[in-house]
Amino acid sequence: MRYIATCKMGLESTVAMQLKQLNASEVMAYDARVYFEGDASLLARALLWLRTAERVLLIVGEFAATDFDALFENTKALQWKEYLLRNSNIHVNGKSAKSKLFSVSDCQSIVKKAIVENLKAAYQTTILPETGKEIIIEVGILKDNVTLAIDCCGAGLSRRGYRTYNVAAPLSETLGAGIVMLSQFHKTRTLCDPMCGSGTMPIEAAMIAKRIAPGLNRSFAAEDLHFLPRGIWESARADARDSVSSEPYEIEGSDIDERSIALCKIHAKKVAIMAKWALRDVKDLALPRSSGVIVCNPPYGERLLSAQEVDNLYRTLRTIFDRADTYQANILSAHRNFEKVYGKRADKRRKLSNGGMPCTLYQYFR
Repeated sequence: MRYIATCKMGLESTVAMQLKQLNASEVMAYDARVYFEGDASLLARALLWLRTAERVLLIVGEFAATDFDALFENTKALQWKEYLLRNSNIHVNGKSAKSKLFSVSDCQSIVKKAIVENLKAAYQTTILPETGKEIIIEVGILKDNVTLAIDCCGAGLSRRGYRTYNVAAPLSETLGAGIVMLSQFHKTRTLCDPMCGSGTMPIEAAMIAKRIAPGLNRSFAAEDLHFLPRGIWESARADARDSVSSEPYEIEGSDIDERSIALCKIHAKKVAIMAKWALRDVKDLALPRSSGVIVCNPPYGERLLSAQEVDNLYRTLRTIFDRADTYQANILSAHRNFEKVYGKRADKRRKLSNGGMPCTLYQYFR
């Protein structure tokens, strides 16, 4: 079977790396998506283990279409009976970019009609009750090329289940994990987030250090797909539980806000990870004299602080992080003049997106 793992722009390489570690084949990364191939057991493992992907889709068909007739006929020609039952509750989502078929609502309607007509003929019936499990069909049209796929996730893969309370401007779990992975964190190195908010990056780092599968405590839409072997899910979960490591690691999160630290402790407890949490102003940061990485998502000046306050904060961070000369610093910011204000050019920059806002991960390797 062929799949697509969607992701935020800039995280394609991390998704591709994880898929290769899971022994996926034909892994190919494009903008905000990674194609791969494998059997049903690979799908189960991918849903459990992908830390930086947003969704996994099972490809049903791909074809070119520049008008509604072509969209309808090509959709109708696919083998939908292999994937959908007579009573499947079919819901169609869609998106289109740089294509002649730009009306997404019309495309969704046509695809749904074509699927229904196909299934009525396949099941030799005039009525499809749609009283069964909901199956979401994703229609993606890019440069007149159509991809039809089944959503395997349900809730997005960022929904780990541990973050039930938020602070202002929270970082998504998938982006937090991506920053940790891009920082080249390893459990033999200390990780510190001195402005940790509700604890996303320290918790994701601890889950990496302990080899906790991010999807271990949740369910997936693909578990209701009748054509997949039932035993793959328990087998994948059993393997994931057996993979959890008890080796020590050192991770610390701190924040000036008392409520944030209280939330960190609640969220960490839900995934059974240990981290040091400190109520502390970033100006009072004191790091262990070991080698490590700093990850940081300071305010951008959009919602939490004024532009002048943000500039002052960035200058303060430069002074503090320079003192920690055995640590690599990784700072996420949407500030257009970050390096000028911070006072130092980054060794590496990576374009990312945070809540739809273009931003950059500035990395300082020493």
